[in-house]
Amino acid sequence: MRILAVVLLLLGLTACTGSDEPSSAPTSSAPSTPSSSTPPPRATPVPVPAAKACYALTYDEAVAPTVTASPVPCQRKHTTVTYAVGRLDTLVDGHLLAVDSDRVQAQVSKECPARFGSFVGGTVEDRRLSMLRPVWFTPTVEQSDAGASWFRCDVVALAADGELAQLSGPLAGVLSTDAGRNRYGMCGTASPGTQGFARVICSQAHSWRAIAVVPFAPGAYPGAEKVRAAGQSPCQDAGAAVAPDTLDYQWGYEWPTAEQWQAGQTFGRCWAPD
Repeated sequence: MRILAVVLLLLGLTACTGSDEPSSAPTSSAPSTPSSSTPPPRATPVPVPAAKACYALTYDEAVAPTVTASPVPCQRKHTTVTYAVGRLDTLVDGHLLAVDSDRVQAQVSKECPARFGSFVGGTVEDRRLSMLRPVWFTPTVEQSDAGASWFRCDVVALAADGELAQLSGPLAGVLSTDAGRNRYGMCGTASPGTQGFARVICSQAHSWRAIAVVPFAPGAYPGAEKVRAAGQSPCQDAGAAVAPDTLDYQWGYEWPTAEQWQAGQTFGRCWAPD
């Protein structure tokens, strides 16, 4: 999921206005000089975002390149929390790069996911089985031109496809706890691959739960047949491990498609009734 660029749009321009009095013709033949008391218009730099700030963003705002939302008190309803703020590296070989250049955006898309795990805690598998996701934002081109050179990393929780969940309580280290893994875990409304299946956050009504991950080595996509076959045995074992009766149980498996693999999901998920 390409998720980029949310900023606080506090950019303003100082306007210069003339006197209300009519001007009079000069009485001297000497050339007039412009007044030094009227500075030219200047752009006001956007303040650097604050870490641990909360925002009440919609899903569309969270995936948009920019947004005008201001922080809200974290005691109020909110959908994102800033977990890191950094500085953009826009100077390469003496040349200043645009904030929306591929190289600058690639820096942010690497930095924010890299810092995500140390903030929410848990193992790599815990994070892959959760609905918590990192999103990141940079200044607009106009704000960058005014001197803004920061990037901001936020954490969101997907409630369902195209919908953000409300966040509550501290998120630092949340996936290191059973309560956090249960609240923000990935669940389903039906068995994967069946009619009516949709991924939802486990704090909503659900009937199945993602319980294990089947990892693959990075590289070229192995093909649908291979990734499908690779998960059968481990997911069957995972389903048996959580079932009340090891002789009578159900399990499911979601393997990555070529498109998902290209987007970075080089793993499958095992499911079981919850």
